Amino acid sequence: MVDRRDAWLLLPGPVRRLPADLAATVVFTLATLATVFVPVVNETPLRAAFGLAFVLFLPGYAFIAALFPEAGTGASDGESSTSENALDAEASTADASDAAGSTVEAGDEPSPVPGTAAAERASEADSTSATAGLRSSDRSGIDGIERVALSFGLSIAVVPLIGLVLNFTPWGIRLVPVATAVAGFTLGCVAVAARRRWDLPEAERFAVPYREWLAAGRRELFEPDDRTDAALNALLAVSVLLAVGSVGYAVAVPPQGEQFTEFYLLTENSDGELVADGYPETMERGEAAELTVGIGNNEYEATSYTVVVQLQDAETANNSTTVLDRTELDRFSATVAHNETHHERHALRPTRTGEDLRVQYLLYRGEPPAEPTGDNAYRELHLWVDVE
Repeated sequence: MVDRRDAWLLLPGPVRRLPADLAATVVFTLATLATVFVPVVNETPLRAAFGLAFVLFLPGYAFIAALFPEAGTGASDGESSTSENALDAEASTADASDAAGSTVEAGDEPSPVPGTAAAERASEADSTSATAGLRSSDRSGIDGIERVALSFGLSIAVVPLIGLVLNFTPWGIRLVPVATAVAGFTLGCVAVAARRRWDLPEAERFAVPYREWLAAGRRELFEPDDRTDAALNALLAVSVLLAVGSVGYAVAVPPQGEQFTEFYLLTENSDGELVADGYPETMERGEAAELTVGIGNNEYEATSYTVVVQLQDAETANNSTTVLDRTELDRFSATVAHNETHHERHALRPTRTGEDLRVQYLLYRGEPPAEPTGDNAYRELHLWVDVE
């Protein structure tokens, strides 16, 4: 069995040195790409969950990490201890001067005698305080709360800019180019952030104190001070589980809207585009007119459709149409997934002559009845033609 430490040593040096937050950013980016491009995974709710975090947070966080590799502006432990040492030195200087018998007026600081040990300690304290002040003023990092807030804001700004740039490229704004471009931007910023952190002294680098957070959380959950804290911890854990379960159920089972099927007829114009115009009005017997039947499935499940095409001799009176004779011209079937559209090219070829003949397209879910009519069809559409 391979030891975990041995497996860790097999990784390249730069990968092992990568800070924990930047490594998590890389892993999350690669996992998001997997949920987008892997055939089975991209059909699960994981795609939406990873995609939201990927678009709304990761690019901005990586960009902020590249801009601000330093720790926050708050005083560090080293600075605090330095200030305390300076205060102790000043107190020792004052005590030494009092012991030497120096007389000062109220409100004045005692001055040590030049050349004595007290004077040297006072000089060292002054230089240390000045150095600490310069370091504090030179620090340009930001704290964790500012990083999180700026990460969301910059992500919302950067991702649309990437889409705007892609709009002027041959790839356009599509899933694969957008996902690849955002991932490339994020990983590039991670590389710059890692390099800039490595160039800083270890004490000045920004680091996520995840070990302290885990230790504090473990103490709060498993080592409560009293029974009240234990009950509150249990209530908090149950609340978190309920919240995660509710969000997961909402993502996995989204509420269904209105169920319907789009059914339409298109023609092809001179530019080769499908348009809802230019339908044939006058034809000759045996002449073929190229049409396209469109079926859009919004039934929230894959549905099998059957289209029946009829040529009818019909008359209209008092806002009602009576079919005197009908002839079936064509019939075809198609299975369409939810939220998908199917286009079927159809050659309309009348088999009889007459004026005001009605060509009716009848749509059925599943198999049609023995006698298809407009009354028993799920959807119908028609056009009127004169056949010479």
